Amino acid sequence: MELPVEQSGLQRWRGYGDRLAELTEIRVRHPERLAEAWQGRRTRALVGEDGRLLIVAADHPARGALGVRGDRMAMASRPDLIARLMTALERPGVDGVLATPDILEDLLLLGALEGKVVIGSMNRGGLQGAAFEVDDRFTAYRTADEIAARRLDGGKMLTRIDLNDPGTVATLESSAAAVTGLAEHKLMAMVEPFWSTRAEDGRVTNLLDPDSVIKSIHIASALGATSAYTWLKLPVVDELDRVMEATTLPTLLLGGDPTVAPEATYASWGKALSLPSVRGLVVGRALLFPPDGDVAAAVDHAAMLVHGGAA
Repeated sequence: MELPVEQSGLQRWRGYGDRLAELTEIRVRHPERLAEAWQGRRTRALVGEDGRLLIVAADHPARGALGVRGDRMAMASRPDLIARLMTALERPGVDGVLATPDILEDLLLLGALEGKVVIGSMNRGGLQGAAFEVDDRFTAYRTADEIAARRLDGGKMLTRIDLNDPGTVATLESSAAAVTGLAEHKLMAMVEPFWSTRAEDGRVTNLLDPDSVIKSIHIASALGATSAYTWLKLPVVDELDRVMEATTLPTLLLGGDPTVAPEATYASWGKALSLPSVRGLVVGRALLFPPDGDVAAAVDHAAMLVHGGAA
């Protein structure tokens, strides 16, 4: 079967009208509108009746991680990325978005965040491939107060644990402070832990065997003065039923950089979602950059898995 031709960023953007220039114009002449828009945004409860969430993730570019499959610059076009996010957020069953301030503010000005769960990505200082990658500083939303002031629904922190990298302890300390601060505001703290190591070529690799994931879960679960508002963001790995016995915290599964056929990915998500502590998905590239270019269809499939077809 012949697949549809992938649209360019500008072609995809034109489906939403000529609004890219409007965003820049607002930022030039009326930057105060961003603060006003956050205060006027229509919010919603974190979860609906089924207690599940489908969140679209778009915070990879802030770490310089632009690649999808073999295309290392796949996420380089901001118009294209925003158009893909707009498509995803318009689909029924999509609860919200996880992103950095710049992307969230574009979506906010476009009206795409009305009635959506909005999670702010916090620590993006661990740039992909950097010598300081594991020392993952809070360079986006730095504090829980900043997230609460904008009426966001929570904050997410990447928490990589490398026993041979001194930067790990600073990341753990900062993540713990964020968990405590978000809980004080009664906001979700989404912790994404990985047991990591640095290869001989200097590249940081996340270990995805069950035992490594279990160890990362126990460390992440104990961060902060309370776990009352903590959710985990975890990869789909082998022996996931055993892995999920490591925690009672609600968990959202991540998609990662898709390297297998979509059918295999959907099957693994469907099986994992049957576990009681797994409460949904936080997926970026696998939904925003499907092999056939049909973002809406990919998102609809994920929504069906998470919500059973419920809008």
